[in-house]
Order: sequence, then C-alpha cells, then structure tokens
Amino acid sequence: MIFSDQTRTRFDREIAKYPADQKQSAVMACLQIVQEEQGHVSTASEKAVADYLGMAPMAVHEVTTFYNMYNQKPLGKYKLNVCTNLPCQLRSGTQALAHLEEKLGVSMGDTTADGLFTLQQSECLGACADAPVMLVNDIHMCSFMSNDKLDQLIDGLKAAEGQA
Repeated sequence: MIFSDQTRTRFDREIAKYPADQKQSAVMACLQIVQEEQGHVSTASEKAVADYLGMAPMAVHEVTTFYNMYNQKPLGKYKLNVCTNLPCQLRSGTQALAHLEEKLGVSMGDTTADGLFTLQQSECLGACADAPVMLVNDIHMCSFMSNDKLDQLIDGLKAAEGQA
C-alpha cells in the first residue's frame, strides 16, 4: 500500500515529535491517521505503516489488536462499545449488551445489515460509578444505560439517519 503525500506529511509530523532513532514511537498516531482516512486499519495498512516506521509488521499488528480504538475491518457508522468489565457487570453491563444484541438483531462483534451499528464489548471505560456505560464511536460516553436509555439512544440515532 502506498500512502498519499498528504498522509506521509501527517506521518512525518508525528514522527518529528520523537528522537530520530525512535520514530516507531509514532505508531499509534500513524494508525489513527490511517483509520481516519480509510475507516479502519487493514492488514495491508499495518504492513505499510510498519515499513514506513522501520518496524516488524507483527509489532504494528500487536498495537492494532491490543487497543479497541483501532478497527481491523469496516464497521457500522455507529460503533457501540459496551463495558462488560466487573464493575459494569455488577450493575447490568452484560444485560445491556444482551439488550442491544436483541434490539439490533446482531451478536456482539457484528454489524447490522444496514451498516448503521457495530456492537462490541469493551474493557473498562473508566466510569465505573456511572455503570453500566458505553462509548459511541470512541468519543461519546453514555452513562447509567438502562434498557430505556439504550432504546432511546438507538431510536434517536436511527431517526437522525431517517430510519425511524
């Protein structure tokens, strides 16, 4: 995979933040740039980032698969990460995930047929006191997600897309 001049310029800005012999430190920023531009980080993109940074492709793959903010395949417009770590489990996080699976008609890890929603479980989102919590598109934290609040969220997002 060959990156555009614009992408290489963005990579180089990130690489410049580190000592010359440590440019691999920019791997997370470079992966984020790829995802912003392509919507996900493919295996070919991982290899290209590895080549650009002088890293082993497996080292880049380890970063991509460790953090749930990197999507290894195309996802729905709305990525729903439901926390299922112990504090959220104790306050109905697992039931929230099950409710969303039923409402959306998909299993955890899948995308709805219309391409609107991808449902994922997540490790701790750092808002245990607000459990159960979920993160929408890696940006918007939703707290105290009862079934009613989950229904309102999904119905609101569908309405925003003209699918009400």
